[in-house]
Amino acid sequence: MEFTTPLKQNHVFRKLYAKGESAVGSFVVVYARRNGTGRNRLGITTSVRLGHAVERNRARRRIRETYRLHEAQLKSGYDIVIVARTASIDGNFSAMEKSFLRQCRKLRLLKEESE
Repeated sequence: MEFTTPLKQNHVFRKLYAKGESAVGSFVVVYARRNGTGRNRLGITTSVRLGHAVERNRARRRIRETYRLHEAQLKSGYDIVIVARTASIDGNFSAMEKSFLRQCRKLRLLKEESE
């Protein structure tokens, strides 16, 4: 991903869950908070409740690809955590993309047309 670095520190995830904004969709839950840098940091979480490792990894790959396709449309300087829901494993990919963009619009993460 060109404009994004991975988010791996547990304390950053916890701070984001506690103080960040969230938007819930049928495929993913998106948490976001400004990070004070010029880059986005992305974290993806999948619960054991989603299924075995194969299903969780499939959900991560689909979420990562959705983010990669729309990365240029997002504002910079945010910590973003995407939590997979059950539909993200086998659901329609285009519906997943639309849901992700809807959640980003709710959180005001999308760039304006004038930028």
